Amino acid sequence: MVRSFIVEADGGSRGNPGPAAYGTVVRDAASGEVLVELAEYLGEVSNNVAEYRGAIAGLEYVHELDPAANVEMRLDSKLIVEQMSGRWQIKHPDMRDLAKRARAAFPPGHVSYTWVPREQNKHADALVNEMIDAALAGAESVIRRVGGQPSEVDVAEDVVGSIEVERSRAIADSVQPPRVMIGWADLGSPTVTVMARHGATELSLEKRFSGLGGVDAPLAPLGRRQAQALAGELVTRGDIDRIVSSPLLRTQQTAGIVAEALECDVEVIDGFAECAFGDWDGFTFAEVRDRWPVELEEWLASTSVAPPGGESFETCQARVRRAREHVVAQYPGERVLVVAHVTPIKVMVAHAVGASLDSLYRMELPPCSISTLAWFPDGNASMFSFAEAAHLREIETPRGV
Repeated sequence: MVRSFIVEADGGSRGNPGPAAYGTVVRDAASGEVLVELAEYLGEVSNNVAEYRGAIAGLEYVHELDPAANVEMRLDSKLIVEQMSGRWQIKHPDMRDLAKRARAAFPPGHVSYTWVPREQNKHADALVNEMIDAALAGAESVIRRVGGQPSEVDVAEDVVGSIEVERSRAIADSVQPPRVMIGWADLGSPTVTVMARHGATELSLEKRFSGLGGVDAPLAPLGRRQAQALAGELVTRGDIDRIVSSPLLRTQQTAGIVAEALECDVEVIDGFAECAFGDWDGFTFAEVRDRWPVELEEWLASTSVAPPGGESFETCQARVRRAREHVVAQYPGERVLVVAHVTPIKVMVAHAVGASLDSLYRMELPPCSISTLAWFPDGNASMFSFAEAAHLREIETPRGV
C-alpha cells in the first residue's frame, strides 16, 4: 500500500530580503499525526526563497522515509503553488533553481500542491518565527524535532549554524548605522528632505498606471490647484533651502509653481522619476488584471519582479537611493524640497524607518502631500511626518485620489 503524507511549509523574512527561516511540518495523511518539525535559519534571503526552501525540506525528508510515497504539499504562498503546479511561469533564475530542486525530490505525479489560507498554516508559521528568534539570539539555527525531541544530528548542526549566525551579525554590524534613539543624542545637523508628491493628472484621476517611459502627462486643473496649495503651505513654513524635482512633466510643473512662490531655482534629478510600468502604462489596475493576470500576480508577490517592459521596485529603489545619496552629499544640513512620485517617496520613507520594501504596498500618498525625512551624518535617519495634507482641505478632490 502506498503511504501518503501531508507537508505544511512556510517561510518568512523580517525585511525582504532580511533575516529569514523556513518552518515545515510533516504529517501522516491517514492519522494527521505530526512526524517531524523542521526549521532552519537561512541568513539574509527573501520571503519567496524561504518559502521554497521550506517546501524542499519537507519533500526531501519524506523521500528519506518513503521514496514511493504520495505527498500533498500545503502552503500559503499562492506564487509557489501556482508555479509548482505548472500554471505560472517561473521567471526569476533563483526561483527556477529552487523549483528544479523541489521537482527532483520525487518522481512526477507523486506530489500535489494546495494553497491554504495563512490561518490554516499556523504551525509552520510558528516554527519560522521560533527559528528566527532563536538564531538572532545566538542559540540554535536548525530545528529537527521528531516526536517533540531534537534529533542527534541537531547537536552538530547547531554549532555550525551558530557560527553562521555570528558571521551574519558581524557583516550586518559592519554596514548598518548605529542604533540611536532619535532626540536622545547629538547626531549632528541632518539633511532634511521634504518629500512632496506632484499634483493630480488626468491619468492619476482615472487611477491609471503612469510611470517613467510612458505618457508624460501634465497636471490637470485640479493638480495645479493642489500645487498652488502646496506652494502656499511651504511659503508659510518658510524653511526650504532649495528644490529638486523628478524629470517628468507633472513634477516639474508642480516644482515650478512652488519655486515661483519661494523664489528658488529647480534642480532636476533623474533618479527621483516614477517607477517604469512598461506595457501597463496608461491602463487601470482592473485592465491590467484582465490582460496580464499571471504577470500581475507575480509582480504583487515580489518586489524583484518587473512589469513587462518595465522595472521592478527593487530596481527603482536602487536609483532612488543613489539620488538620495546625491542630495545628502551635496547639501549637508539643508532642507531640500524633493518633488517626486508615489513610488520614490515610499521607497525613501521605507529606507528612513528601516522597513522592508514591500511596505510600500501599505502606504497611501495623496497628491501634493508632504512627508519629511531627516538624514543624519552618522547614517541614522528619522521620519518627522508622513502624507501631511491639511493644506489641501479646501480643495475638492474626488474620493480616493
